[in-house]
Amino acid sequence: MVTTLDKGCYLLNGTTIVPDDAEASAVLGSHGVNTSREEAKENTIAYGILKAHNTSGNMDKLCVKFDKLTSHDITYVGIIQTARASGLEKFPIPYVLTNCHNSLCAVGGTINEDDHMFGLTAAQKYGGIYVPPHQAVIHQFAREMLATSGGMILGSDSHTRYGALGTMAIGEGGPELVKQLLGQTYDVDMPGVVAIYLEGTPKKGVGPQDVALAIIGKVFGSGYVKNKVMEFVGPGVKNLSADFRIGVDVMTTETTCLSSIWQTDDTIREFYDIHGRVGDYKELKPGDVAYYDGLVKVDLDTLNPMIAMPFHPSNVYEIAEVNRNAADILADVEKRAKVSFGDKVEFSLQNKLRDGKFYVDQGIIAGCAGGGFENICAAADILKGHFIGNDRFTLSVYPASTPIFMEVVKNGTAATILETGAILKTAFCGPCFGAGDTPANNAFSIRHSTRNFPNREGSKVQNGQVASVALMDARSIAATAANQGVLTPATEFDGELNKYKYHFDSEIYKNRVFDSHGKADPSVELQLGPNIKDWPKMVALTDNLLLRVVSEIHDPVTTTDELIPSGETSSYRSNPLGLAEFTLSRKDPEYVGRAKAVYAQEIKRRDDVPFNEMDPELADAIKTVLKDYPEVTSHNTGIGSTIFAVKPGDGSAREQAASCQKVLGGWANIANEYATKRYRSNLINWGMLPFIIDGEELPFKNLDYIFIPGIATAVKEKTENIKAYVVTGGALKEFNLKLGSLTDDERQIILDGCLINFNRVK
Repeated sequence: MVTTLDKGCYLLNGTTIVPDDAEASAVLGSHGVNTSREEAKENTIAYGILKAHNTSGNMDKLCVKFDKLTSHDITYVGIIQTARASGLEKFPIPYVLTNCHNSLCAVGGTINEDDHMFGLTAAQKYGGIYVPPHQAVIHQFAREMLATSGGMILGSDSHTRYGALGTMAIGEGGPELVKQLLGQTYDVDMPGVVAIYLEGTPKKGVGPQDVALAIIGKVFGSGYVKNKVMEFVGPGVKNLSADFRIGVDVMTTETTCLSSIWQTDDTIREFYDIHGRVGDYKELKPGDVAYYDGLVKVDLDTLNPMIAMPFHPSNVYEIAEVNRNAADILADVEKRAKVSFGDKVEFSLQNKLRDGKFYVDQGIIAGCAGGGFENICAAADILKGHFIGNDRFTLSVYPASTPIFMEVVKNGTAATILETGAILKTAFCGPCFGAGDTPANNAFSIRHSTRNFPNREGSKVQNGQVASVALMDARSIAATAANQGVLTPATEFDGELNKYKYHFDSEIYKNRVFDSHGKADPSVELQLGPNIKDWPKMVALTDNLLLRVVSEIHDPVTTTDELIPSGETSSYRSNPLGLAEFTLSRKDPEYVGRAKAVYAQEIKRRDDVPFNEMDPELADAIKTVLKDYPEVTSHNTGIGSTIFAVKPGDGSAREQAASCQKVLGGWANIANEYATKRYRSNLINWGMLPFIIDGEELPFKNLDYIFIPGIATAVKEKTENIKAYVVTGGALKEFNLKLGSLTDDERQIILDGCLINFNRVK
């Protein structure tokens, strides 16, 4: 059972919860506590780590410098290209370039391996660390080789979470890593800190994904931990192994929290010792009296095997409940599909029910969430003596690193898995983002991975293809596989789950990973390829803006996968204009053409073509604007596109969700709210205005023009309510927009047109 407190609370000695209500003072006094709320806030683990990394001298307005950076092969090229354009000479802190996303080199010809060679030569030239394909997924390498208790790591992948090891890690878009490479800071208001209070012990068959999904199901919809730090404390922590904690921790991203941190103990000390880095461990725990802005209580004893049904990690049920009420729950999934897919495909899951049983088509245990040592060993124990059958059901298992792969080979669990008919594969993130093990049309895949958004498994709705993913723990996936595809919770397994000793073989990395040990070699030339392109030129914000709405999305949440698809498009992330052709292709296929048409008028403006010689619709809009704003000219008024979405940006940290709009001439997003800080930051760093509009009734519609006078002045002067006008019926209809909180640097980045321009000006 997972419950939340509707108020802040004090935590005494790591065990006693005191709600911050009218009786709090008396209860605290009875414990001899006279610490103020503000003093107690400084006693969280999160506060101590943030204070140690803050350079501003003001704990309300943080300017954080991280200890290490990490990226993978569909983010690091763009990051390094941005940093190069801004004057990069060497990596100032350890920067790891892993190759776990396009590691198959299966789509796009030579361009994936070109990216890898770019990464290797960049590590040599600027002084970094290069992890070749199939060696490790980004987050497992970071756990094994980078994490330190009390440290901070910034990664260009949203699941950058190493809190279980005592490292506060944050996943952000590439421009935030660029800032660190250039000696700048990560600027954020001091986040709230929410205690995740664990008590009890998980029952046999319940794994980390079950605990994670139970938490996500409770807090995602309410935004309880949005942009906050989740701090795992309580007596239940000691009852979880390091791998178990890691498996829960990596999924905290799906709550939309900013970061996570756990209290550490001898279990985590042993993890560091096994990996030959015991000196990087230190005990972390909250002070005797710590104050939290909220509390999520997790009773581990009561949790059962869970499943997140399509199409979101928060669509959570107990597996047993799905088996009892499958027809009703599948009907609900079909309704959700209608919201996302409309009439583009026929989507039905009713044929998964046969003779009262729910049959699934595919199982995957993979990546940073599922590919851990204990998950694989537990799956092997459950599968032992069974076979997965020779019908539709398939099972693939991807160890998260080669050292883990080596260990499961040595201890025999690899053989146990293989003899069941399952397949063991190398470290690869593909199944997690739609670039590997794409199932058949209308198939249902159960996965111990991180996300189950629409199309996340690799299908293409725009081509009439659709499949769906449910998230489950490796243990229940194995139980289902042992039952030849019949959905089965692992608590029905009546055998033994053994404890396996893990031995980390450091020679695997020593023999293959390039580590510059922080020494740059300027003589090395970067190896480029035909798909590796520089960022196109971007201009500063003009005095006024005329925006055309080119897409209007009213889904409750719009994911980054819908803004710019993952999967096969990932091969083009080193080519800003090439990738931009896929923008919103799964959600609004007309977007790219409309955005390009608007951008063509902006190019004419920059070439001094008068407004009255441009597109007739635009010329008419300008004619209307000139009635009230005669000073408007092509020299002071930019032309751009914008989209409206209710709540955009859930999911990935990928900066391309914003940069692709920018290179197509986008100048703004308009939203009721932004799903994550990282997506909003990406917009800002690419010089796009992150507008907020209140209310469900929009004053504009798709293809309307919006005129925003004096926008540059409004940004400079921190205007709260920004006057805008819909150009309609030959008149201007006024409404208000807001930008929300922006740092001075963020305002200047928007004014300069993007982070690259900002750094060039500096």
